[in-house]
Amino acid sequence: MNMAWQMTQLLLLVSVATAWGAQSRTPGARRDLLNVCMDAKHHKTKPGPEDKLHDQCTPWRKNACCSHNTSQELHKDPSLLYNFNLDHCGKIEPACKRHFIQDNCLYECSPNLGPWIQEVNQSWRKERFLDVPLCKEDCQQWWEDCRTSYTCKSNWHKGWDWSSGSNKCPAGATCRTFETYFPTPAALCEGIWSHSYKLSNYSRGSGRCIQMWFDPAQGNPNEEVARFYALAMSAGAMSHGIGLLLLSLVPMLHLWLLS
Repeated sequence: MNMAWQMTQLLLLVSVATAWGAQSRTPGARRDLLNVCMDAKHHKTKPGPEDKLHDQCTPWRKNACCSHNTSQELHKDPSLLYNFNLDHCGKIEPACKRHFIQDNCLYECSPNLGPWIQEVNQSWRKERFLDVPLCKEDCQQWWEDCRTSYTCKSNWHKGWDWSSGSNKCPAGATCRTFETYFPTPAALCEGIWSHSYKLSNYSRGSGRCIQMWFDPAQGNPNEEVARFYALAMSAGAMSHGIGLLLLSLVPMLHLWLLS
């Protein structure tokens, strides 16, 4: 009878460990990882169809976190969404600007960034994404098309002069080519938005990296990528939770064996 009771307790604790581990996440990470929108300035609360998304944002028409108005506004420079001026050191090349528009469309419209969403304490948003694995071709082409355009900063998230209402180069900053401030593709993709992206070793179509833009006629490849990383994160959290609790059960197991 005593042994049966001990086994019942043991099985109960293991079941609790499994349930707890399945819900464990990195501190600051959100629990729902698939088909979600960030809690940020212009995002919808839930993704859904948006048939009239504008130009570079059209790949997300079937399921988007952005509205038609947001997609239109982010194509302007400066855009009223954030009053951010890409041409702070003179006109950037059209091919370079195209990457920043696609970057903005991904940020505002994609419902497939859940595995990388983190809580932040900022006045204009409560969440951001961090270390999204950007396909190596996307990063490389972004750098190639922007290397001869000009900027004055290597981190565009902070440090600007906003006294005029729009971003201007801070005092003492010098306008130089992108290649000067971002000597490698990784320096650009990872540094420009405070590690929102991480240069991936994987290529487009691998199912292991996020594409900044895609042909909607071929479907959204980022859905598969999000599912892969969400599953990996859930499995890792469960394994970690069970491992910790099993360690705490060692004394009980020892007493049970002695009895």
